[in-house]
Amino acid sequence: MSLDVSLVDPTSTYQTDDLYTANITHNLGTMADKANIYYALWRPEEKGWKFAKDIIPILKDGLAELKRRPAYFEKFNSSNGWGLYENFVPFVEKYLEACEEYPEARIEVSR
Repeated sequence: MSLDVSLVDPTSTYQTDDLYTANITHNLGTMADKANIYYALWRPEEKGWKFAKDIIPILKDGLAELKRRPAYFEKFNSSNGWGLYENFVPFVEKYLEACEEYPEARIEVSR
């Protein structure tokens, strides 16, 4: 099972509907929780976050925390190898970059 995240442009402000999509394993949920970015990634609607700009500060803080303490977060690597710190950090980096590029885009997640 996995998480799909998308940034969608319902108004065609950016001239396309699908602006960004990415996928990551659910095995990284605990790591995301420990970095305080679980809700921004998996359940933004529960916090009322609808647009990319809503989660930018959360992702920035979480990414900084991930990078500051790699040894701590590596403790939450999945034992089966499907869900590793080394894959999660680039996923968060790229998603943050997309959010910054398209701040008015609507967030969609599929769990």
